Amino acid sequence: MKTIKKLLKYLAIFILSLVTYLLIVTLLSFVSVNEDLVENQQEIPIYILTNGVHTDIVLPIKNEHHDWSTQLKFEHTKSKDTTYQYVALGWGDKGFYLETPTWADLKASTAIKAASGLSTSAMHVTFYKHLKENQSCKKIQISLENYKKLVEFIKESFQTKSGEFLKIETDAVYGKHDVFYEANGSYSLFYTCNSWANQALKATNQKAALWTISDSGIFRQYD
Repeated sequence: MKTIKKLLKYLAIFILSLVTYLLIVTLLSFVSVNEDLVENQQEIPIYILTNGVHTDIVLPIKNEHHDWSTQLKFEHTKSKDTTYQYVALGWGDKGFYLETPTWADLKASTAIKAASGLSTSAMHVTFYKHLKENQSCKKIQISLENYKKLVEFIKESFQTKSGEFLKIETDAVYGKHDVFYEANGSYSLFYTCNSWANQALKATNQKAALWTISDSGIFRQYD
């Protein structure tokens, strides 16, 4: 009987903690930062892109201010195509990226490691030739000053050796135009792939949520 009471107590604590977490997550995602921002110099287009779960930051591969192709190399993709115009960058849990191509492949061990912050992270880089603006792809015009801040934020998310981004040698890519690199930081219940993208926008003085773990927390700022 005592064992049952203890189990019920732990279950109640777990449910209460989960409800509290979800409530805080939801409320803070509705709190906007930089919502009154007006870019006086709309010099460089960037995009936010979601697949319904995960948010990427999308940039021109090359302009007069930065050339991503010097470190994010086309030859690292299966296609080795050099005609791509945009690069989408996303940060996330390495185990999720490499071991969970679909939700059906999700392992309990992967989920526990990711939630606890005990696993490593990766940068997922996807190249595009064209982008189409819609509800899942929003264009944002930013100033050169803020673009430089965004470039630095993203570069600092990559692990480097002798100035080079560290490619992850794997066959677990999603197509012919993407590649994975080692990343800094740890994924957790409190800092997800969408938290990273949201933080990138905040660091660039763009509209963002105070805190979010979901793509909706970001995209509602641009409705």
